[in-house]
Amino acid sequence: MKAEHLRLRELLALSLMAALIFGSKVALSFLPNIHLGALLLIVATLRFGPKALYTAFVYVMLEGLVYGFGLWWISYLYIWPLLVLAVLPLRRTRSYFVLSVAGALHGLLFGALCAIPVGVLSGLKAGFAYWIAGIPFDLIHGAANFILCLVLLRPLDRLTQKV
Repeated sequence: MKAEHLRLRELLALSLMAALIFGSKVALSFLPNIHLGALLLIVATLRFGPKALYTAFVYVMLEGLVYGFGLWWISYLYIWPLLVLAVLPLRRTRSYFVLSVAGALHGLLFGALCAIPVGVLSGLKAGFAYWIAGIPFDLIHGAANFILCLVLLRPLDRLTQKV
């Protein structure tokens, strides 16, 4: 299998997507767990396939550089790339409803996935308590991801195809 290299245009577009994800999260930070992160990462995955992993990791690095590299950051190293990996097999279908469900599941499972490092380092009970305490936020996160993807995914996908 031949390794693909990033072209300059792809590198710029993937970096811009990461910056958009980060900037939109900061802009919407007054809302609890409502942001465009999953939506934009799904769009990047639809457009660039596995190369969208670059976007995920650049975004995660931006988060760490701005907010610090705490225990939460470790979970970001696998949570955001997992979304890309989950969307990759769905690319060909272009079913925006199914992709919206993937975004919703990402939001609903976010707290459980964040609880893994807590459970490993502090014990299973602490990890479970961490997850349970965040369930209301996960519900908001999942619902917001679903609605945002359902409304904006198709137009953003079409826009990126034109660009």
